[in-house]
Amino acid sequence: MVRDTASNQLNEFKKTQKECDRLTTGHGCPLADKLNSLTVGPRGPILLQDIQLLDEMAHFDRERIPERVVHAKGAGAFGYFEVTHDITKYTKAKIFSEIGKRTPCAVRFSTVGGESGSADTARDPRGFAVKLYTEDGNWDLVGNNTPIFFIRDPILFPSFIHTQKRNPATHLKDADMFWDFITLRPETTHQVSFLFSDRGTPDGYRHMNGYGSHTFKLVNEKGEAVYCKFHYKTDQGIKNLSAKRADELSGSDPDYAIRDLYNAILTGNYPSYTMYIQVMTYKEAEKWEFNPFDLTKVWPHAEFPLIPVGRMTLDRNPSNYFAEVEQLAFSPANMVPGIEPSPDKMLQGRLFSYNDTHRHRLGANYHQIPVNCPYRARVRNYQRDGPMTIDDNQKGAPNYFPNSFSGPVDCRNYGECKFNVSGDVNRYSSADEDNFTQVGIFFRKVLNEEERQNLVENIANHIVNAQDFLQERAIHNFSQACPEYGAGIREALARVKKNQASSQTSTITAAVASSAKL
Repeated sequence: MVRDTASNQLNEFKKTQKECDRLTTGHGCPLADKLNSLTVGPRGPILLQDIQLLDEMAHFDRERIPERVVHAKGAGAFGYFEVTHDITKYTKAKIFSEIGKRTPCAVRFSTVGGESGSADTARDPRGFAVKLYTEDGNWDLVGNNTPIFFIRDPILFPSFIHTQKRNPATHLKDADMFWDFITLRPETTHQVSFLFSDRGTPDGYRHMNGYGSHTFKLVNEKGEAVYCKFHYKTDQGIKNLSAKRADELSGSDPDYAIRDLYNAILTGNYPSYTMYIQVMTYKEAEKWEFNPFDLTKVWPHAEFPLIPVGRMTLDRNPSNYFAEVEQLAFSPANMVPGIEPSPDKMLQGRLFSYNDTHRHRLGANYHQIPVNCPYRARVRNYQRDGPMTIDDNQKGAPNYFPNSFSGPVDCRNYGECKFNVSGDVNRYSSADEDNFTQVGIFFRKVLNEEERQNLVENIANHIVNAQDFLQERAIHNFSQACPEYGAGIREALARVKKNQASSQTSTITAAVASSAKL
């Protein structure tokens, strides 16, 4: 049997060891016998003084940290980002300070809705999170493999994610939950169209693009600011799995994407991604035909062309998955001077939620974990103590500010760019913004005929499990984007229902015939 490189990991590790290390407890005490508990006689009870057993079991009981609520299943890799084009006229961020400059990075790819043991090939958006270890601290660009998202207001995010998870009574995925929410919020139509297209099942993580998705702000040395979107284009080329192939792999190799990435890096076939930015001035944003901070829409490339920036190359696998991937924590709030948030509502919501969930999963000092540590910058602040403080806790430095004893001082030249805000405070509805124009463009102009047919078939095969009134509401929404889109789904849905009815009839006939023989 031919074994791939990932399957031979233990053999490769063995080759690196000249001799076996000494076995110890968690506090370093050598162990004489790892196979047997301490008992009174060969058949007697175990003694409470078996510190070795207690050490083993106590750690095992706490071996798992809480699973990520979203993006639970994923793969990680490490490498570097290299600047290839000058964008210093837009940003003072030191990562972009000169052509040829390299910055270490960590990347985590993931599915979104499934649990940690779910299949890599599920129809789902893919997370594309990049941590760049800059000399001004860590910059996290946390996005997906699509340039848009389902919703534009973060208050809907918990409800949306619940519809991607399991029914609270049956603990099963529920088509009614999914399509009820989707059809009640028409702004989801754009992302749903991406999701059910061929792009919804990428062929591993090496053959998909990544996007910061949100609108950000770039600020240069003069304090001049522009709005910006970030793109990572795969240098391996886009490749997708057919719905049939994705289903097959979910059974035969549910870890397909993790395996593909690991083996590619291990054999020196390093994946790379070219970074581009789009730039929009403040004046353009004020006059643009739609809200430039709306996460359900793209900025047209014809009006805002892609500007090349650099290339990210992944050339190292994690040495230990738990330490370097499961504990790897990203947050859109981790920015550096020269990169700032925009009024994008979804981004504003994520600025809080990501750090908050890491404090829950990993503890208040999650940033001290080596893979999260901003090791190229010296952290000095007035935060102290808390669980899992693993550094020197800033020794005897003052823990209050202001102070007269040489504690760290603020850096006025690193202040945020000034901006004006005005308007009445209210809960403004965004439901009636243009939800369909860009969806129609995607269906008619971005997809070819085969891709359009795959899209309507994929939707029909999923929505057939939802109630009839939800099917009608969905077709109505898709028809508003493009009449042919809605009509295609209706025709495909009719075929699926006909095939199901025929299959059920055949099953009943076979059962009756079998019963008659008995």
